[in-house]
Amino acid sequence: MPSASDPTVTPATTGPDPAPTSPEATTTAPKPPTAAAEPAAARPGPATAAGPHPAATGRPESGAAPDGGTTTPATTRVLARGRVGWIVRAVALVALAAAVLSFPSLAPNPYILSAGVVVLNYAVLSTSWNFVGGFTGYISLGHGALAGLGGYGTALLVTKAGLPSFVALAVAALLVAVLAVPIGYAALRVRGASFVIVSIALVLILLLVFQSWASLTGGSRGLVVPRPFPGLLRPEHHRVFYFLFAGLLGLALLAWWLIDRSRFGLGLKAIREDEDKAEALGTPTFAYKLVVFVVSAGFTALAGGLYALWFGDLDPVFQFSILTGSYLVLMALLGGVRHLFGPLVGALVVGIALEYFKVEFGNTPLHLVATGVLLALVVLFMPDGVLPAIGALANRLFGTTQSSIREVTAAQLREERTAGARVDAVAVPGGAQPTKERP
Repeated sequence: MPSASDPTVTPATTGPDPAPTSPEATTTAPKPPTAAAEPAAARPGPATAAGPHPAATGRPESGAAPDGGTTTPATTRVLARGRVGWIVRAVALVALAAAVLSFPSLAPNPYILSAGVVVLNYAVLSTSWNFVGGFTGYISLGHGALAGLGGYGTALLVTKAGLPSFVALAVAALLVAVLAVPIGYAALRVRGASFVIVSIALVLILLLVFQSWASLTGGSRGLVVPRPFPGLLRPEHHRVFYFLFAGLLGLALLAWWLIDRSRFGLGLKAIREDEDKAEALGTPTFAYKLVVFVVSAGFTALAGGLYALWFGDLDPVFQFSILTGSYLVLMALLGGVRHLFGPLVGALVVGIALEYFKVEFGNTPLHLVATGVLLALVVLFMPDGVLPAIGALANRLFGTTQSSIREVTAAQLREERTAGARVDAVAVPGGAQPTKERP
């Protein structure tokens, strides 16, 4: 049995091994295991006094998930609510799709069906506007001009170039998207009220151009667009275009949803929150704004061109109207600009209200008064929109709201602090206590 006086054996210590003082010290015989060399999990201490550390036994510690993540009652409640929320959203989406698709069969007369086409047109236009307004926070009153360009472009390609109706629609939307590049390059260099003024100027300029260029656009006489389905009666014509608008709306919603969950969408939201900080952090703000403006212009032109094919008669005063842009802003704000279905909900409310006032009160400006009052009520009482307000109300009534984001974060921090204290305890040689708990 070797003794402590044997020069080949290093005496056992309770602390860390001393550093070797010469090269020979590193070539001595192997040392028997000592208390300092034992595995930390086998040495009792404040963090392991009740038994071996969970990491040494392979068992997850109390309150920890098997994959290493911590679970607390608060986080469990949040996860359960998230699953319930997804189920509710899926059911609501299926119900909405069923309602939209069944409306033509439930419409009592052709006029109600045509009103449904108008509302869907507003829904597509407001969703298209929401690409710019919802993601970047730029309020544009000039999207009516983009819709007018799509309508007149489709009509001119059909009447002057002889293209088939839907080929002309696609070509016109592509041309408007290309034209949106120089327009956006000039307009997106300003912000706030200056951008609003530039968008209004775009509408007024195009209105004067299309009114004055009578040899091409028909001027104030208007422009008649041939019907793409001449053999259909008016009710069937409405039904076909209702489903066409519904399909275009679904495509626009899908594009908005994909952008919302992409890295590109994250950059756009950073622009909306603070454009200067986003640019300072390396986000190409101008390029992002220009791309989403072109996407918005393309969808807006598709809606305008499809409306021209359905209605069959274009008037510059109606097509290039500032009121159209104002309606789109109101619809998006009413439903909620940061919500996927916000513009759709706003289009249902505002579109139905506009049709009602026009039927009941004719061409009187009463519908404009009602629109202004509605906008004031939205800004004063529901600044985030109807859908966020309904969600907050449901959370308060059913008690499903998360009591506090800070509370969940504090629970997670307590778990991390406890785990960090254990790590510090086993990392200090000799079982010494850490001098300070991890913050």
